[in-house]
This record gives sequence, C-alpha cells and structure tokens, in this order.
Amino acid sequence: MAAREADSQDLRERVFATSDDGARVGQIARLLRVSVSYVSKVLGRRRTAGETAARPQHGHMPPKLAALHDAIRDQVTTRPDATIEELRAWLFETYKVAASVGLIWHTLASLGLTLKKVAPGGRAGPPRRGQETYRVAR
Repeated sequence: MAAREADSQDLRERVFATSDDGARVGQIARLLRVSVSYVSKVLGRRRTAGETAARPQHGHMPPKLAALHDAIRDQVTTRPDATIEELRAWLFETYKVAASVGLIWHTLASLGLTLKKVAPGGRAGPPRRGQETYRVAR
C-alpha cells in the first residue's frame, strides 16, 4: 500500500466516522482503500490513548558531517586537488571525526562539489586501469 502524505487528518476522521457508524475494520479498509492494519492502528490509538491526530515522525538523523559542511567547503576551496583520502585525514586530524570514503563522497555531492579523475602529474590520455587518483573539483 502506498504511503500517504502524513496519513491526512481527513482520512483519519473518515475512519473514525465510519467506525462510529458501526462499520467493522475490514469494511472500513475496503471502503476507504487503506490497509486493515492502518485502520486498526488509528482506531487503537484513539481507544487506548485518545489520540486522533498523527504522531510526529521520528528517526530522521541529520547527516554526520552537517556541522562541518562549511569547513569542508572551505577546505575544498583551499585545496581543490585534495583526494578523498586527504579529506578524510584532514577531518580526523582537525576535528577528530572518522568518515568513510562513501560518507565523504555523499557529503561532497550534497554540497554540490564533484570529483574528477586527474591522472598523476596532470597528464592527458586514458587513465591506467586501477591507478586513477580521485581528486575533488568544483
């Protein structure tokens, strides 16, 4: 069943009204095109806790490096040729924060910073397999 936008209050009220009219959980679910589980949970919360509104959603965690986004952006501006490994080392040395290659990669992407493959020495031509150096570019 597709997730609804915060289980609209209107839908909840229709569940309550239909239930108050005497309909059973399965009938309500079919009528309103929701799952039996949803109807049971909504009615159960009203019965046990008196709650008729959606509960606030929990579980969202801010990105691990969110507090350091400005510092990371400044570091990349100062050292645009830094590799991911160099950025990881800088983060650990400066802020005592351990970050995986993937975390750095996703953080740079969220900041609008991209990576370029730059051959050692800046030479042109196809990179040699397995010997690419990833550098940060703006």
